[in-house]
Amino acid sequence: MYSKMSKETALATLLALSLNSSDIFLASSFTPTRFLVGGRRWQSPIVSSLSVSSSSSKITSTSEEDQPRRDKESSNHSQDHDDEEGPEANRSWWKDFQLKDSSLAPSVLADFPILQTTFDGDGKILPDSDDTSTSTKRLIYLDSAATSQKPIPVTTALTDYYLRSNSNVHRGAHALSREATSLYESSRDKVAKFVNARSRNEIVFTSGATEAINLVASTLSQTCGKPPQNARELYLTEGDEVLITENEHHSNIVPWQMACRRSGATLKHLPSNAACTASGEFDLRSFEELLTPQTKLVSLQHVSNVLGTIYPIQAIVHLVRTKAHPGAKILLDACQSLPHMPVDVQSLDVDFLAGSGHKMCGPTGIGFLWGKEDVLNSLPPYMGGGEMIRDVYMDNSTYADAPARFEAGTPPIAQAVGLGAAIDYLETIGMERIHDYEMELGDYLRRRLEDVEGITVLGPGVGTERAALCAFVAGNVHPSDFSTFLDVEGVAIRAGHHCCQPLHRALGYSHSARASLYFYNTKEDVDRFVEVLEETLRFFGSLGNIVDGGEGGNGKDGDDEGFVPIF
Repeated sequence: MYSKMSKETALATLLALSLNSSDIFLASSFTPTRFLVGGRRWQSPIVSSLSVSSSSSKITSTSEEDQPRRDKESSNHSQDHDDEEGPEANRSWWKDFQLKDSSLAPSVLADFPILQTTFDGDGKILPDSDDTSTSTKRLIYLDSAATSQKPIPVTTALTDYYLRSNSNVHRGAHALSREATSLYESSRDKVAKFVNARSRNEIVFTSGATEAINLVASTLSQTCGKPPQNARELYLTEGDEVLITENEHHSNIVPWQMACRRSGATLKHLPSNAACTASGEFDLRSFEELLTPQTKLVSLQHVSNVLGTIYPIQAIVHLVRTKAHPGAKILLDACQSLPHMPVDVQSLDVDFLAGSGHKMCGPTGIGFLWGKEDVLNSLPPYMGGGEMIRDVYMDNSTYADAPARFEAGTPPIAQAVGLGAAIDYLETIGMERIHDYEMELGDYLRRRLEDVEGITVLGPGVGTERAALCAFVAGNVHPSDFSTFLDVEGVAIRAGHHCCQPLHRALGYSHSARASLYFYNTKEDVDRFVEVLEETLRFFGSLGNIVDGGEGGNGKDGDDEGFVPIF
């Protein structure tokens, strides 16, 4: 954990921390200086331009005349772009751009007090968010793909549950237990309606989408490839095939590796360049070539959390139903789609769907597995304990039907209540409205980033329907470095491999930065982000390039698996 500080103070601290390291050299005024920024070595071309005091952790300029020249060059560079002809070259097009539904985000901001957070000039959180002095900076939260912020109705529902209804569910005849059970099961009904399930029995509450996927993978491989005692139970065995894509989140890769290791099944994957082609499309032909009569399960994401690609699920399902094993099942990771667009499980015709509550304005620690009721009842229990049984004897037990079969022990009651409140909140706004707003704002973000010199945006280009997120790399600046400096300015983005190491390796990068939007973000949020990003890139550009053979700061063709920011 680090305390926020100005960029100058941050760099001074980095230099001071490095004084005792062999990575910093203060030789002659013409000897390049190396110093650590975010755990990487950086080289400044003119050491005399910086003087470092280990006692004060200050940086002062000893070559002041260079700075006006750099500012002038930067100004002239910007002017050159503005003077170019053509709409694509006009870098100020965004100033006149207006969103069609520009009232959406302002109408909900009051429901998210955390978005009113302000910082002082050094990036420290101010206790009074009403401080509007010129030196304060408001939080720009662009990390909703990792977790969304929570509106007041959700936090109120959680507090009210604990203050007025707290009790264990299904286990008591007293009033509190009945009330808690009613609230908990009411949330199940809300989730079922939200995804258009045929029955409330198709909704299994889990700790999150990761547990939902693990539930399916673990139960299918529970017998370690041997036929189960109950002939109705589904299982994987040697000779079976599981098909995923290279672009999946780790939570949709690792569980299947473990399941195939236990069962003897074979894990196959669609390469990244086929899951998202250069034009941003899913290569259905390449996918079809991987399907065989031995394909027993296909598990893939609805929307990529790195590329923003939206998969053509109905076309994929059609291929699986016609080319794979007749009993093949399809699991959909809907973590990046459920919060942002209408999702209808009956229309999609998949067999399982994993959802995450905290990405859709709900609390952490809650998610759900939707499954066709007959399919769920064909799986063995995931965990043993209370609630999931019919009868228990000393030599055997019988099990309840879904969903109770998969909800052993005390469930996440308060979290489920909060998820129900989150669904109420989203449906009050309207998922179609949220989707339309985010599509336009996301396209605006993509276009703005394309205008930033030195930025490479990953995933489909402008004009291709994609989620409202952009992962990107920037020349020789490591994503964790400039995201740290953006944070100093109050702009929150994510940096790392986003739990998608195979995808990043396929793209030739070890890490990327990602800005992700939600319906509470505004055009002004995007503009401020781009402004600070450009300032930060200029700041790092003035420091020179990474040394050690010209290795790119974005980790291109490098091995940054052990990278940890210095903060």
